[in-house]
Amino acid sequence: MHLVMVSSLDALSRQRACESLADAFPRAVVLVQDLLDEGAVVRRTFRPGAPAERVTTSLEHGCPSCAVRLDLVPALDRLCGAGEEHVVVGLPPGVPTATAARALSSLMGPPPTVDAAVLACASASVEDQIWDGQTLAEAGCTTVDGDERTPGEFLVGELAFNDTVLLADPDLVPVGAEERARGVGLLRELARHADVVEHGSQVRPGRHRPAEALHRAASGCLEPSRGAPSSPFTTVVQRVERPLHPERFQHALSALAAGCCWLRGLVWLAVAPEYRILVQGIGPRVWLENTGPWPVEQHRGPSGGHAVPAGPGVHATVLAATGEDLDAAEMTGLLASCQLTEAEMRSGITGLADPFGISSPS
Repeated sequence: MHLVMVSSLDALSRQRACESLADAFPRAVVLVQDLLDEGAVVRRTFRPGAPAERVTTSLEHGCPSCAVRLDLVPALDRLCGAGEEHVVVGLPPGVPTATAARALSSLMGPPPTVDAAVLACASASVEDQIWDGQTLAEAGCTTVDGDERTPGEFLVGELAFNDTVLLADPDLVPVGAEERARGVGLLRELARHADVVEHGSQVRPGRHRPAEALHRAASGCLEPSRGAPSSPFTTVVQRVERPLHPERFQHALSALAAGCCWLRGLVWLAVAPEYRILVQGIGPRVWLENTGPWPVEQHRGPSGGHAVPAGPGVHATVLAATGEDLDAAEMTGLLASCQLTEAEMRSGITGLADPFGISSPS
């Protein structure tokens, strides 16, 4: 079975994207799933030449994983048993493609092939959604309680994992050409690896490569982006080789994140030099996370003993910032001012304050 999976922040963009894909692939079955209040799941199935089917199922836990495991998997199994080979799956708003793909791969045998992972979005809304400080539930994007992700966190995660962005602006509010072009430019800069397309007929089956998608979506991944920058949005990458003074970095972090739609990378903090500290900043929210020890080189010492720590340059701070008209020189100066000085390096500073509370793994 071959799938085109469609994720979204809102049902209107998803609906328009699924209609466009149905037009492009007339032999495909279209299956659309929605999560409602109190654990209800509504699944609609559209088969070529057959009446639409609508099924409502009540789940004990109305979470995305349960909806995929208990409703989507059995539905796809039945379609596969009926000889259907191509299905467009419209996921509930706010449900990540990776979550669904992982469940389908582990629960279906043989697992389906994901031909394309598509994010359906309204280009003119993307910038506002990234800067929205509400949770998905507060913004009305999901009914799942306890989901603290913001719309921007969902979008950035999907833009990293998915291989295609399908522009699906609802017809409710007319959008000017300049506003739409700005949104498209931002999408192209946030996901230079992806195809940004206007219609389902431009979606290329076979674009999705699971290993590459997982690598791109991994926290702190700074794989160089393919493609040219999309003005006025650019991505600036900075690297410094000395540990950072935690208090100076705390003061500089807000300035580094100012104006960035997306700030990400790994930092080497003097207060926890043996650990890689992840930095993520999406819209108004910035956070740090201890991801564990730095890697070691996978080779043996002269006597064949244990693996030894990686050589010079492995421990470093590398940050990438995506935003509008970013000043690379200013960022360089800010990071340089956070590094330990020669005198501090020689003195072997101990007892530094830990303003982030990350000196041990979480």
